[in-house]
Amino acid sequence: MGIKKLLGKRLKEIRKSKNLTQEQVAEMVGVETPSISNIENGKFYPAAENLDKLMEALNISPHELFNCESHTNPDDLILEMVNSMKGNANLARLMYKFYLTVKY
Repeated sequence: MGIKKLLGKRLKEIRKSKNLTQEQVAEMVGVETPSISNIENGKFYPAAENLDKLMEALNISPHELFNCESHTNPDDLILEMVNSMKGNANLARLMYKFYLTVKY
């Protein structure tokens, strides 16, 4: 499963666990409802500022959001992340910021 799909799946799980609709989350973040749907369906990455707003709206930390326990093989997860960042400097910088946030 791609990193976009994993992130979307995780956001959807968290949103539903808090009994929130996509419309409610979209309003909290300041985006249109289809944007939340596209993120949850793994079609798009959220913009960095919207990712911050999503975590704030859902009251979660980066660690909670990027907890990918469904991957049983960490090497596969690492390889998938590295491959998704190749040729995408913005994503690489964003992922590095998250790494710095959760490494301790």
